[in-house]
Amino acid sequence: MRQLINTFLIAFLALLVTACDGDDDNNLPDTVVDAAVAEDDLTTLVTALEATGLDQVLADSESEFTVFAPTDGAFALLGEDTINALLSDTDTLASILTYHVLGEEVSSQQAIDSAGSTTATVNGELIALSLDGDELLVNTATVIRTDIRAKNGVIHVLDAVLIPPAPVNAEELTIVEVAADAGTFNTLIAAVQAAELDAALADPEAEFTVFAPTDDAFAALPQGTVEALLSDIPALTAILTQHVISGQVDSITAYSLNGQTAPTLNEAVSLPIEIDSVTDELIVGGAVVTMADIQTANGIIHVIDAVIVDP
Repeated sequence: MRQLINTFLIAFLALLVTACDGDDDNNLPDTVVDAAVAEDDLTTLVTALEATGLDQVLADSESEFTVFAPTDGAFALLGEDTINALLSDTDTLASILTYHVLGEEVSSQQAIDSAGSTTATVNGELIALSLDGDELLVNTATVIRTDIRAKNGVIHVLDAVLIPPAPVNAEELTIVEVAADAGTFNTLIAAVQAAELDAALADPEAEFTVFAPTDDAFAALPQGTVEALLSDIPALTAILTQHVISGQVDSITAYSLNGQTAPTLNEAVSLPIEIDSVTDELIVGGAVVTMADIQTANGIIHVIDAVIVDP
């Protein structure tokens, strides 16, 4: 008899918990837009969604969404003129907004579990998920509130607006040719030629990512360093190859590697990659990426402000 009573109590409690969960779901806002409206600091986002008609798309009860929602303060960082221009250019605004939306519901824990990877947005472009200590980053934006639930999805609040990558046109020039044409990588080109790496980096069948120090970066080295390297080809080759990664690693993928290392063509060296928590700058091997995602026929160039000597 006691076992029968215990079994009944367990079944009753399970039913009660299920009923409570159902009540909680019934109390949720109908849509992620309704959930955003209920938040005091998401008014600019709501206005932008309404201006583009995306509020209706996100009201679809048959779909699930995850919205990474910039606060009013995040939008304000763009400047009033930029915001007004976007509100009158709804195609561009819609492209930016859909870059904040996933076509599935992803909880904060699921996002944390996916840190170190990229995921596709409704825009079609990728965003990067990574961790900075206990903080979840989306590209370089920090998630400051999580798991604001609605019946058709969830909102995570960001401290910055995500800007999708600019469309890339296929380039006909190789990495070496693009760098030579830029006019700001003369020392790098001379070094690559001295080490006889120019042919490899000009191979149209290969793909590379090059972190390219400018002439100013080389000039900042101690006096005589460049000359010494040019006369010591093995040392020069070691330095140059630790600036090169096999394959194409765009900035979004690099963001996802925050706190990790990436192997280089110098097998003895992997580059530490991090996002500066104050400036949001991408830092590779201690050098700051000052211009990212220069597309070429056989890879990507990221411009850096220092020569990576001892990453």
